[in-house]
Amino acid sequence: MSATTSDKLADVTGIDPDAIEHGATIKSVYVYEAPVRLWHWINAFAIVVLAVTGYFIGSPPPTQPGEASANYLMGYIRFAHFAAGYIFAIGLAARIYWAFVGNHHGRELFTLPLFNAAYWKEVLTMLKWYAFIIARPSRYVGHNPLARLAMFLLYFVLSLFMIATGFALYGEGLQAESWADRSFGWVIPLLGQSQDVHTWHHLGMWVMICFVILHVYAAIREDIMGRQSVVSTMISGYRTFKD
Repeated sequence: MSATTSDKLADVTGIDPDAIEHGATIKSVYVYEAPVRLWHWINAFAIVVLAVTGYFIGSPPPTQPGEASANYLMGYIRFAHFAAGYIFAIGLAARIYWAFVGNHHGRELFTLPLFNAAYWKEVLTMLKWYAFIIARPSRYVGHNPLARLAMFLLYFVLSLFMIATGFALYGEGLQAESWADRSFGWVIPLLGQSQDVHTWHHLGMWVMICFVILHVYAAIREDIMGRQSVVSTMISGYRTFKD
């Protein structure tokens, strides 16, 4: 691969040229800064809480016996959902901020070279890798091109949708003229009516769950078959390439 091509790939896809051609000689590279790693795990916890509590809000458990004042189960479930929603939204805002002040890899989730042919060629390569068509993919220091695309569409864009619809529904409980109603109340008439927003928000939860399953599978698969660290990288910050 020529130096010009390698530099171009590094600029637009986040691919490290040395990682592609001399991956066996690389031991470890510092990739993810501490704020990114902290956000990742807090965000993962928030998603789990949101998914579990969101499911029970959409499909409530059986009515508890006894006096209503002695049973506040749904109240606790809703509180946990709302608290996790705040954490999720604030975490995304902080993550967007870090994309501006962090290193190159901190911006990968929010920038896609959609009009660059080299990027789409690498996306196709990764699709072949995940389909077991090729024996070895290219090596990347940060997210691979397919992961960047999936994270942008199935995490970033979907997260914005879930936050908008979630706070729109939250604003109904806070009543008209509340901060949530003023900021997100427009979402409800845009999507139809309140029940429509509930349905789309619930559907978004299942899309997010499917994404998380694929994300965990791909990370573990890369650790085993890709000969490079993925899971531990989000703990230590270092990407390790194995011989």
